[in-house]
Order: sequence, then C-alpha cells, then structure tokens
Amino acid sequence: MSHAAAHGHEHHAQEERKDPQLGKASIGKIAMWIFLVTDAMSFSGFLLAYAVLRSTTDWPEPAKYLGINLSGFATFILVCSSVSMVLAIDSCKHKDRKQMLNWLMATIIGGAIFLAIQVYEYQHLVHSGMTLSSFAHGNNLFASTFYIVTGFHGLHVLTGVIYLCCEYRFALRGDYDGGDYNRLEILGLFWHFVDLVWILVFTFIYLL
Repeated sequence: MSHAAAHGHEHHAQEERKDPQLGKASIGKIAMWIFLVTDAMSFSGFLLAYAVLRSTTDWPEPAKYLGINLSGFATFILVCSSVSMVLAIDSCKHKDRKQMLNWLMATIIGGAIFLAIQVYEYQHLVHSGMTLSSFAHGNNLFASTFYIVTGFHGLHVLTGVIYLCCEYRFALRGDYDGGDYNRLEILGLFWHFVDLVWILVFTFIYLL
C-alpha cells in the first residue's frame, strides 16, 4: 500500500471516529445539553422547595450550624477545577498531551477534594444532631432539604469524577493525541454545570 493510500485510509478512519454532526454541534454535545436542561429542572425544583419551606417562622439560621468557611473553601476548589478543565481542553487543542493529562488530573483531584470535604461535613453534622430526618436544634425540614439538595449535587460530583477518570484513561492511551477535543468538551459541559449549580446551592442554603 502506498504512503498516500495509507494516509487516506488513516484520515478516513479518523473521520469515522468523530461524532456525527447536527449543524455546527456534534450529536453528543446536543445530547449533553438536553440532559443538562432536564437536570437543571430537578435542581430548580429542589431549590424552589427549599425557598418555600424556609419561609416558616422556626427556620434556623444556617450560619449557626453549617460550616460556611469550610464549604466556601470547597466552593473555591470546585471553581478551580472548572478552570483546570478549560485548560485541559485547550491543551488538547494544541496537541499537548502532557499538559492535557496534568490538567485532567488536577480536575479529578479538585472533585475528589470537594467530595472529601462534603463527607467530613456530613459526619460533623450528624454528630451534632442533624440527620436526614431530624434536627436537634429546630425544624426537621431544614435537615431534610439540606441533605437532599447537597446530596443530590454530591452525587453529580461523584459521577463527574468517575467520568473524568474514564476520559483520563482514554487520554493516557492516546485517544486525544490528534487534537479532536469534542468528547472533552462534552465532559467540560457537565463539569461546568456541576460547578455552576453548586454556586447556586451554596448561595441559597449556606449564605441566604
């Protein structure tokens, strides 16, 4: 087989591996946007329920019982991981495999630190009398809605970290060496969504 024919065959194989397009966006990216829109409705419902319930007269002041400083640090870590995700995609665009892997690992570590902080906070709150069904210092609904909203978000972070680990493995074996960053952009959409939702959750539950 001639060099030109081999090159043509390789180019054709690369084209086949690419996601099908719908306009300027890939099918995978459109599917992720649809998922995120529906997921945003779930979070909106939870936060709306929290807003309605906190109008009761015996609603406790979150600052007295929640670790705002620690959760603020966790928020900072999550925002930084969102930045490292952007840098990982940019490194892929420039076909810089080493930097791409480094930034993906930084994103994974950021997500893992956030989860560790959340587990630590849950342990502390349970020991202080705040469980899913009871609150030793006031309205039980405060504890229930807190754990449901933050736990639902934590599940998204865990899913994102697993997703990141899978893509890191694919990057390690060379899937993105050609500079095709579409799959990383899809992952980035999910991770940025998780980041944005947490900022809203932190503001609604911890600060207001």
